[in-house]
Amino acid sequence: MTDVLRLNHPAWRWAAVLPLLLAAFVWATAAQARSAPDSFADLVEKLLPSVVNISTSQVVESTEGSEEFEEFFREFFERRGERPQRRRQNSLGSGFIIDAGGYIVTNHHVIAEADEISVRLRDGTTLDAEVVGSDEKTDLALLKVEIGEQLPAAAWGDSDKTRIGDWVIAIGNPFGLGGSVTAGIVSARERDIQAGPYDDFIQTDAAINRGNSGGPMFNLDGEVIGINSAIISPYGGSAGVGFAIASNLAHKVISQLREFGRVKRGWLGVRIQTVTDELAEGLRLDKAHGALVASVTEGGPAEAAGIRQGDVILKFDGREVIEMRKLPRMVAETRIGKGVKVVVWRKGKEENLTVDLGELEEEQVAAAAATTGPEEEDESKVEALGLDLAQLTPELRQRFELKEDMEGVVITDVWADGTAAAKGLKPGDVIVEVDQEEVSNPAEVSEKIERAKDEGFRVVTLLVFRQGDFQWVAVRLDNS
Repeated sequence: MTDVLRLNHPAWRWAAVLPLLLAAFVWATAAQARSAPDSFADLVEKLLPSVVNISTSQVVESTEGSEEFEEFFREFFERRGERPQRRRQNSLGSGFIIDAGGYIVTNHHVIAEADEISVRLRDGTTLDAEVVGSDEKTDLALLKVEIGEQLPAAAWGDSDKTRIGDWVIAIGNPFGLGGSVTAGIVSARERDIQAGPYDDFIQTDAAINRGNSGGPMFNLDGEVIGINSAIISPYGGSAGVGFAIASNLAHKVISQLREFGRVKRGWLGVRIQTVTDELAEGLRLDKAHGALVASVTEGGPAEAAGIRQGDVILKFDGREVIEMRKLPRMVAETRIGKGVKVVVWRKGKEENLTVDLGELEEEQVAAAAATTGPEEEDESKVEALGLDLAQLTPELRQRFELKEDMEGVVITDVWADGTAAAKGLKPGDVIVEVDQEEVSNPAEVSEKIERAKDEGFRVVTLLVFRQGDFQWVAVRLDNS
């Protein structure tokens, strides 16, 4: 099985060394066939002093095995009035100096939950380190060491200028072998590996292994253009698919950690989803792009600016939203309180709005408006979608565990051979809107679908509520 692994993941075992050596041999053979610089030696000699080894330790309970067994042993000891045995667990990672005064960058997962953190410099000096700030969402952390001299610092580079095929150098502490250097090329940019909401990874074939976490990726100008963070591997070792956090993202995060001890991010107050080709057709867009607003947080900046459920955000602060996943990072990086120009697609045309961004808290809670739902039952079959629909009643609310303030039309049955079944619609889902118009009974759903068919459209968009979340679903009409 192929996994995306943080570089200090517990799945690593020394048994992986043999395949690692084999992979390294294959890589070295392939590297000889490429046109490479005569030598990296002069550049590496300058860079090595700015790279550090990081070791951490924490006290953990000595029980091993699954969480269920750990809980069992914990309760067993507590019943006997004893405490489980505790042991100190150590881990290794890498980092790099970004300021001569002793500021060091590494990964959040390298130092998370550590009781003690120590940093070893190139000359062998070992120093205690304190955490200035850490950000789990981008897997970045900033440390500080105290030393009575100026330290050699690395310079930030511009990751946006990095091109696929450029040579890169990774330096770190793999398997505790400090000061190890590997080289490769940039395999891809702007990778989203589902590690966090703001993913922006540079992919490389430079050998990266356990202990490289938090170490720098340099370009041939000696600038940091990435922070090594994760790999994809079928067996737990380097397979030539490594990922580094892009420097342009990291630099902004680290600057905020240094200034505030945390990251202050802009907040728009919407839940968004991808605009698929079918949704684009249903929304009458010329192509699939932008971010579709699935719901708007009550009392949030978006609501105050007039952004509505069903809008497609096309531009944010003058930048085009090429795809949905770009928007969260755009918002997060924008100054809090700034009046941002937003272009949305609404019912077949563009609208220009201005949003005053708020600050993203760890948890944003949106309260639902309390209204009274319809009481009389009204059932209908919609052949064009392959659905049985019903107006909400107390009985149906109880059957499908729907709240009293839920409005819309509930799906009571999905035909196995219908187009709705192919889209994963299920009994208990509630259709709130059809083509961005609210519906409150099955007749309104049928009317809007027939109108879409009469106007020659092949797809309708449904705003569906399921298990606490809104989602837009594009369903192709069965015109048979």
